[in-house]
Parts: sequence; C-alpha cells; structure tokens
Amino acid sequence: MSFDFEATLQKYADVLVRVGANVEPGKKIVLNVPVTTEPIIRKLVHYFIASAYDAGASQVITDWADEYETKIRLEHAADGTLEEVDTWAAQRLEDIVRDGGSLLALRAVDPDLLEGQDADKVATLRAAGAKARKPTRKLWNQGIGTWSLAAGSIQAWANKVLPDVPESERVVKLWELIFRASRIMVDDPVAEWKRHSNALVARAEYLTAKQYQSLHYSAPGTDLTVGLADNHIWLGGGDKTQDGRLYMPNIPTEEVFTMPHRARVEGTVTATKPLIYSSTMIDDFSITFKDGKVVDLKAGKGEATLRKMLETDEGASRLGEVALVPNSSPISQMNVLFYTTLFDENASCHLALGAAYHNTMKNGPFMSEEDYEAAGGNSSLVHTDFMMGSGEMNIDGIKADGSQEPVMRNGEWVFDL
Repeated sequence: MSFDFEATLQKYADVLVRVGANVEPGKKIVLNVPVTTEPIIRKLVHYFIASAYDAGASQVITDWADEYETKIRLEHAADGTLEEVDTWAAQRLEDIVRDGGSLLALRAVDPDLLEGQDADKVATLRAAGAKARKPTRKLWNQGIGTWSLAAGSIQAWANKVLPDVPESERVVKLWELIFRASRIMVDDPVAEWKRHSNALVARAEYLTAKQYQSLHYSAPGTDLTVGLADNHIWLGGGDKTQDGRLYMPNIPTEEVFTMPHRARVEGTVTATKPLIYSSTMIDDFSITFKDGKVVDLKAGKGEATLRKMLETDEGASRLGEVALVPNSSPISQMNVLFYTTLFDENASCHLALGAAYHNTMKNGPFMSEEDYEAAGGNSSLVHTDFMMGSGEMNIDGIKADGSQEPVMRNGEWVFDL
C-alpha cells in the first residue's frame, strides 16, 4: 500500500493527543516516551508536542524512558535495592492528574529485552513501580484526569513481528500496521474514532442492561465459568472524566469489558496467544481456578515468570477483568502476532489477572476497600491481560434464574445493534 507516511504520522500524533489523552485546554500533559536513536520516534514526539500545544495544553512535559536501563539495573543492582523508586516522578504525575491533566505514554520496546532475567527481580521491580503509581490510578478510576497508551515502531520490535519482511522495510511496515489498527488511514480519523466509540458504547450498554450473573466460556482447552461482580458495568469506547470529557485509555481498542467477581471463577482456561510480561514471553499456558483463585497452571515457556507474577500479592492470582472482542476485529484479521498486549488483546477475547477497574462497578471508585471486595472487586498491584479467544470460542450469559443465552458463537457476537 502506498501512503503519505509523514502526513499519516502527523495524523497519528493528533489522534493520540486529541482523542486518546484528549488534553484539556489550560492543563498540563506528560509524555512518557522511549529513548531511541530512531528518527521517526523523535519526529513523532515533536508532533505530539506541537499537537498538544495546539490543543491548548499549558505545558508539555516529556519524560524519556530507557528500557535498557531497566535491564542493566536488574543485572547489576545490589540485592534489596529494587524496591527503591524515585517517588518525585510519581508524585508529579499525581499532582498533574489531580489538576485535570493528562498522561500520554508511547511504548516501543524489544519484546525479548528481559528474556532470561531473574523472575523474582523482575516481579519486585514491577511491584515497586505499581505501588508508586497507585494513587494516580485511583484518580483515573474516580474520573479525574486522563491517560492514553499507544505504540511506536522500532527495529527490535519490527524484527520480532515481521521476520519475513526484508529487514530494511520492517520498521515502516510495522508503522503501517500500527496506523491501520489505530484507524488512522482514513480521511478523517477523529470522526472515525467517534463512530467506533459509539458502536462500542452501544454493545457495552446492552450487556450492562443484561446483568448476567456469570459467563461460561467453551473452546478447545477451555471450560470456564466467570461470575460477574455485583452491579457490574460494561465499558467500551473510552472512559469519561467527572466533567464528561471522553478519552481513550488505549489506542487501538476493540473491546468491551467488565468486572469479574473475585471469588466466583471456576474451571480451566487455555491461552491462545503468547503473553509478554516484563519483556519475558509466557507461552503455551493454561490456568485453573477454584473459588476465584488460581490453583494450578502449566506453561510451555516462561512458567517461572508467570508463577512469580501470581505471587505479587493476594489479588494477583484472581481475575480483575473480562473483555470480549470478536474474532473478526480488524486487528484479528491482520493475522499478525504483535507480541504486545496493547495490540494482541484487541484481536481476541481476553481476561486479566490482578486489579479490577473500579469504574466497572456501580459506585466502585467511591467504595471502601471492604465493601468493594465484598461486592466482588479485586485489588492488586498487577493487572496482566492474557488472550484466550479464537474462532472456536463460544460464550453464554447465565442469568440470575440459571437460564442462559448465547453471547458469542465461533468467536462472533450473536446480537446486532
């Protein structure tokens, strides 16, 4: 496909700022972007900055992050120091979000960067970072401030995703896939995102009105019943702030999702795509639940990393999200394994281990922890999505009276809206 790369890159920046983070005029925005020598990433960051100021941002703060520093720290830092976090950066972001500001994070990482690293150390480092960011996540759950996560192409990632493409063409080809998945390659991507958001909202509202007691999943290697939390809310098509500002936490997004009940999950689920956790691949794995908790797991690759993640805290071994994505989603139809959850979760139904989103329960963001847990909400320092959908997946909604009705057959919705 021939396209104007420069113009499309500018469109991408504008969509991420105006639709993704939806920066508020007069407020600050933090850009979290990777340190890289690749000129396209630097150019994109410059487009971000220009777009944010054009949208009325009072200040654009760019945080450059080097993932290779993480690897070096894991390999060389003294034992007992990985819990230490520079709290000033987390506090600054919390202050900006509390004032109604935004975070726009661009991920461009080698999926194999931390392959072979000590699983205990990786888990410790991740938990420390998550703990520092917990107050900011609470603000977002309460509808204060905005955030958005997107991706950029770099050589190491492109090499992993597109090994059959000539090496010199891989980076631009991966950019093209990112643009397509993110609905950028249309005349008016902002209008396209509005249409897409409305369609996801309609599905979410339909499912919320159903108030299924549970969902039953059936597919090769999967026989799983997931109870849904009391007064659960299905979301899709973006989140809203308290003052009604719509933003997209993830670009791309194809999912509608809600809160499972932390204590009512039974059966076995088999993953259909690899999971990249802290740049370590976990593949060919299945997980068994009883009374909501993981009681058994098997993995062909990365089992130690998965087990260590589950030990992060009590909630890490329970579910925090159920998400439905049709097998015919645009990203699924690309038939590309991206080796990053941001994209692969939008090609497949998925579940998440760990923290639930408080706003997927009525009044969830404002409940005490005790009431939240009693209603089925799960708390954890981790939130790890894994893909389990396919063209062979059947899902039934089970009502309060025990009757059930189809929600998905062969990976597709059974209802039209």
